[in-house]
Amino acid sequence: MAKKTPPFEFAGLTIEAGKHVNCELEIARLYTHSPLSVSVDVLHGKHPGPVLLINAAIHGDELNGIEVVRQVIDKIDLNKLHGTIIAVPVVNVFGFIHKSRYLPDRRDLNRCFPGSERGSIAGRMAYQYFNQVVRRATHVVDLHTAAIYRTNLPQIRANLDNPLAKEMAMAFGSPVVVDASLRDGSLRAAAEAFNIPVITFEAGEALRLDPHAVGSGVQGVLKVMRHLDMLRTSRSKKVIEPMVPKATRWIRADYDGLLRSHVALGEKVSKDQVIATVSDPAGSSEVSVIAPQGGIVIGQQTLPLVNEGDAIFHIAFFEEPDGLVEEQVENYLGEAIEELDDDLKWGMTN
Repeated sequence: MAKKTPPFEFAGLTIEAGKHVNCELEIARLYTHSPLSVSVDVLHGKHPGPVLLINAAIHGDELNGIEVVRQVIDKIDLNKLHGTIIAVPVVNVFGFIHKSRYLPDRRDLNRCFPGSERGSIAGRMAYQYFNQVVRRATHVVDLHTAAIYRTNLPQIRANLDNPLAKEMAMAFGSPVVVDASLRDGSLRAAAEAFNIPVITFEAGEALRLDPHAVGSGVQGVLKVMRHLDMLRTSRSKKVIEPMVPKATRWIRADYDGLLRSHVALGEKVSKDQVIATVSDPAGSSEVSVIAPQGGIVIGQQTLPLVNEGDAIFHIAFFEEPDGLVEEQVENYLGEAIEELDDDLKWGMTN
């Protein structure tokens, strides 16, 4: 006889196996005494397994991850789920309300973990969220986009020295996996100090919903869940092998003016290739932006107005031949679109 899965205790609630519960978790108060509450969905499967935290909008203007969380929740069959999902679509509620990356004190929440019980509002929010939510998880997928006026190719960032994080990163199936060092105050750094592996998904830009970025995120989260044996494995037509760059570098503008890009996300660039031009508004002078070496564009500025020194292209450099990397990115982009079922294709043909 199969052993019964015990209930999951969360925020004072007892959640029985096979149940989906939503709760509001107060993590701070404003000077108006209005609470800042985070909406948390707990999906406790019928079968035992890991506890996966999926959260988005630590930066309040990053919207793609919110839709990823919603669609993942919608796809879960609790009778088949092994383990528990803690789903938090909006961590930084204040920033989300104000369409801002930051908190009331202009601090970046993702530089405040694990927080302080008696600190600033940012420190208190980080402390409450970290201790009440993050530390309940065994694994974390943290969903992000680029900052405002920038966009990112779907990619995973993880500490590849952590074998569990590396396995999750490779299972996600994004075309590029960046070996990103742990930054003090970040959710990744704080969680890994407690032996909780975290991967960060980056795709699209702030204050925009990108159907392709959302679809890539949903499929990636489901692949991680299959890797963790939380879902039944499925046979994919092709397995996308992520490429790990030996380095990444932001290319900066050497001139002020109007930026005209000649390359797109995921495109291969060659050494000394002209990838953009910057001209003054009247067009009397023009400067070319040159790729310092061959690689793949994994991020770029979307605002065509630049000042000297602005970061305008993020390029990943690989030891593998450029053709192989380009083929992998193209395969990913094609496969991702093919894998999107009808409910994931929202907006793609509108």
